[in-house]
Parts: sequence; C-alpha cells; structure tokens
Amino acid sequence: MNLILLGPPGAGKGTQAKKLIAEYRIPQISTGDILREAIRQGTALGKLAGPLMKAGKLVPDEVVVGLVEERLRQKDCEKGFILDGFPRTIPQADALGRTLQKDGLRVDAVISLEVPEERLVERLTGRRSCPKDGNVYHLVDRPPKRSGFCDACGTALVQRDDDREDRIRARLVEYAALTQPLKAYYEEKGLLRRVDGVGSPDGIFAAIRKAVG
Repeated sequence: MNLILLGPPGAGKGTQAKKLIAEYRIPQISTGDILREAIRQGTALGKLAGPLMKAGKLVPDEVVVGLVEERLRQKDCEKGFILDGFPRTIPQADALGRTLQKDGLRVDAVISLEVPEERLVERLTGRRSCPKDGNVYHLVDRPPKRSGFCDACGTALVQRDDDREDRIRARLVEYAALTQPLKAYYEEKGLLRRVDGVGSPDGIFAAIRKAVG
C-alpha cells in the first residue's frame, strides 16, 4: 500500500499515521526526517542540503526528490510507504510520479484529512506543553489534573509561539495555497480520498481504511 497523507496543522496526521503503520506494516516517510538523516550520514545529497538548511533556505526540489527516491528504495519500503509532507507542490508530485514509474510503482491513494478551520484553530490554540519533560496537554480534550501545571513534574505549562491564533491562521492560509492545487491534481487522477478528520481517532481511522479499500 503506497499512500500519501495530506492534512493541515492540527488535522491529526500524526495520530493516523501511527495507526496506518501498525495496520499495514509500512513506514511513515517525512521529508524533514530524511533530510536530517542524510545530513547526519554525510551523503552526497545531504552535503547539498545541509548548508541550505543551516542558512534557512529552501532545499531545491531535485534534492528533496532525490532523497525521497533513495528512501523509497530501502528494504522497509518493500510492502509500501506513507509519505507525510511530500509532495507539497504539483512539480514535486510530477517528479514523484516519474520516480515511482521508473521502479514499476504507483501511488495507491492520497488521504486528505478534512477539518474545518475553526476546529483546527481550537485544537492548536488549546495545546499546552511542559518545557521540562515535553508532555503535551489540551485545555479541552486533555486538560492537566491541576490547571496550568504538568501532571508528571508540576512544571508550569507553556503555549508554543506557533500555537498562537495569528500564527496558526497564517500557517493555514499557506497550507491551503500549497495543497488546494495538489488535491485537485490527485482528484483528477482519481486518487484523492477525502476523510472527515473530526471525531474519535478510531472512528477517523475506520473511515480511512474504508476509503483506501
């Protein structure tokens, strides 16, 4: 099963990716993870990407696509994969299609977790984390036993800068601008599966399983 997982910040991609990994025994592939690993290992592509990332610049598509191609040829991808965060643009989607075709592979389905913007804002602005041990809470969905303090160590909880409403809305605008054309691209190919991302994690996963067949 070769899958692409799409969803805005706060859509629950991380939770559903874990369930997909357990169900289908296939790896989740994040471009951020493979970029960092290539830099750590000092591969040829990693040496190209490292200085760009350090300078805060975008890594060119050809480098990212090359890294994804290398990763998909590793042994743990023999039964399939879940691409998370890639492709982000139509040129990247075209390049991925050519890469898979070379190896006699194809994308089986593109799962798009659909969550209304206001629900996403509610989810993300409600997050609080412990700066000491990293535990994450939510003011509504998973509140700490003592308001404002970590259950495990008693440290005062904080809200990440990225979880402030103005930043969240800016990220959602950017995400929509990038992914709306991408969703249309995969819909035209008959691969897009829109899944309601509101509900219990198990209920959403059941809908994903039904969507991918």
